[in-house]
Amino acid sequence: MKARSLHARPFRQRGVAAIEFALIFLLGVLPLLLITLTGALIFAAQQSLSLASAEGARAALQYGSITQRQTNACNAAQRSMAWLLTYANENGNCGAPATPGGSYAPIAVSAAATCPTNANAQCITVVASFDYNNHPFIPGTRTLYGWALGSNLSSTATVQLDLSGN
Repeated sequence: MKARSLHARPFRQRGVAAIEFALIFLLGVLPLLLITLTGALIFAAQQSLSLASAEGARAALQYGSITQRQTNACNAAQRSMAWLLTYANENGNCGAPATPGGSYAPIAVSAAATCPTNANAQCITVVASFDYNNHPFIPGTRTLYGWALGSNLSSTATVQLDLSGN
């Protein structure tokens, strides 16, 4: 008799599991996946910037005048971070390093200056940067990652030049 009365009741909660799954997925799993994807993209961007600054500094070692070395460094850095420049719709023209409240240049190549560790040598510094605040990979994540990233993602590499020609 009890078994029959259980089957006789109407099912008022039909489909509740599907609704609960949809809510948990939309409010729990999907944001977690988006945060993870954005973190992976930021990691890839940082690695590209590290490669760009290192390649730029390495290209500055090629024989030539200081201006030619700076041009070589800028071109190499542009090639290494091409996907970031394309994504941000920026040209890779080299300029002065970004300053707070100042203009932003994605690639900055310094003039030859005395090295801090060796007063007898000249150094060139290459800075590659990406303005994540103005070009977030997923809209809405700027505020999420803004406190951790600061204003720009950047990487710096310095190379010591042999200007003696030996």
